[in-house]
This record gives sequence, C-alpha cells and structure tokens, in this order.
Amino acid sequence: MRASRLVSILLLLQTRGRMTARELADRLEVSVRTVYRDVESLHAAGIPLYGDAGPNGGYQLLDGYRTRLTGLTTDEAESLFLAGLPGPAAELGLGAVVAAAQLKLMAALPVELRDRAGRIQERFHLDAPTWYRDREQVPWLPAVADAVWNERTVQVRYRRWKAPQEVERRLEPYGLVVKAGRWYLVACPGEEEIRTYRVSQILDLRPLPEGFTRPDGFDLAAYWQKYLAEFEARLRWGEAVVRLSPRGLEQLANLMTPGVVAAARDSAQAPDEEGWTRVTVPIESMEHAMGEFLRLGTDVEVLAPAELRARMGETAAALAARYRACV
Repeated sequence: MRASRLVSILLLLQTRGRMTARELADRLEVSVRTVYRDVESLHAAGIPLYGDAGPNGGYQLLDGYRTRLTGLTTDEAESLFLAGLPGPAAELGLGAVVAAAQLKLMAALPVELRDRAGRIQERFHLDAPTWYRDREQVPWLPAVADAVWNERTVQVRYRRWKAPQEVERRLEPYGLVVKAGRWYLVACPGEEEIRTYRVSQILDLRPLPEGFTRPDGFDLAAYWQKYLAEFEARLRWGEAVVRLSPRGLEQLANLMTPGVVAAARDSAQAPDEEGWTRVTVPIESMEHAMGEFLRLGTDVEVLAPAELRARMGETAAALAARYRACV
C-alpha cells in the first residue's frame, strides 16, 4: 500500500542515511519510477528530503530530521484507533488521556496515513458489553488499576456467591481483564494460588503500604485463556440427548451458546423419517438445561437423561393445564 511505502522510505533513510532510488526500489520491491513518484509525494508533504545525482548520489533526509513515529504501517496506524475502547478507558479514569493520545497520534502521522486512520473512527464503533445488560458499576476499578500498575498489595472486602458471602482478602493484584463489559482482577491471595475476582463485587478496598513482586514469567493473557478453559469445563455438568425438528436445529444457533451449537453439529445423526435430528449436547445443570430447552418449545424432545426428560414432561403438563382454560 502506498501510504505504508511512504513511511518505509522515511524510516529507511532515517536509519540508513543516503540511499539511491535503485536501493530503495529493491528494498521495497517496486520500480524505480514508483520511488520517484513517492519521493515527489514526500516533497509535497513538506518532508525535508533531497537527492544528489552522480555515482555517490542518492536521497537523504536533512540532517537532524527524524519522523515522529517509528515503523507504523497503514494497517498498524488504523488498528491503533480500534485498540482503545472508550468505555473501559473511561472506567479506568483514562478517557481524557486516551482522547489526548489519539489527537497526538493523529498529528504525528504523515498526511496520507492520517486521512486513512481518521476514517476508522468514522466507520467503526466498538461496544464491548453484550445486549440486554447494563454496564456494571465498578467504583473501585481506578484503585484496583492503580494497585496493579504500582504493584501494591490491597485489602478488600469481597462479595462471593457461596457462604460466607462477604469475605476479607489480602491480594497481590497481577492484572485486569475486561470481558463482555465486565472487569476481572487476577490476583494472588497470599500463599494461595492465583485466582480471579470480579471487580464489581469488591465492596471496599484499602491500599496497603507494602508492595509485591510479580512471579517471573507470569503471562496474563495465557493465564486468562487457561482460566476460561477451566471455567467452561466446570460448567459442563453432563450431557443430554435430544431430538430437534428442522426448525429447532435452525434456531439452535440463535438460542444456545457456541459450545452447545458445536457439540450438536459434531454429534448430529442423519434425520429420521419425520425429519428430526438426534444430537448430544453438554448441559450445566438440570435446572439450567430445562430453561434452555424450554426456549425451543415444541421443536425439541429430550431423550436422556431420564430425570431431565421426566422434569420436562412435568413442566409441559403443568403449562398445558394452566393454559387449557384459555383455549
């Protein structure tokens, strides 16, 4: 791409000094004529670039001139305007800082890159939270982020789902993760193994005077991927065998999680005489599975386990009895 090539010419001349048109063309894998046109464009943009003829000639930048950005291609420059999510940045107290940084980045970009990067914000808007969910209140997020950044131990009062619901924890905060609009703190509670805490469940936080040292080689992204895999595994309480009508099979992708949809696809048998397909899917619990399958209405029949089939039948009978008077 031409904008990327212009930046490459600047960086090559900045790092290598004088280069001939042929050397630039070979390096960029373009024709010498293309280099001539690019140099003219750089001249027009006000870049102090000049060339000398002769055996020892070539192009070079005016002594002391340096580009204000190092190594950004067009795609890289554009991606920077997608990387900073305004919502999470504002929650961290960095909304104004991110806006100022983007302005400085835009001002530092060469004209051709600036025009292309500016169009990103006009055409793409990233909204991280899922549908039908209000943004969580995270009053302690800035304090948590400060402790993560400065490697300071914190004392928190935390609300969890199991008894006792409110607990005190002394944490060494290693990192923050935002997923689907929710913030999670990855921290070590003393001598125990690293754990994950939902920031919105922190009821109180007190910074402690002592610091801590992050474990050598700790990789936040790798930890999070491992945590997600283990979390998904814990959710899978068992399996259910069901029959789906053609409409039910079609609606599965709209109503179920990707893991359930993938399992149904991989286990699907050939349609029977009625056109229904038998599949095996993972389930979290009996109650959760009932709620999920009831969403499919009459387009699903649970075959196993027997307890789930029985409870689906009881629920269907109760619903039929309740609405029979309305018919």
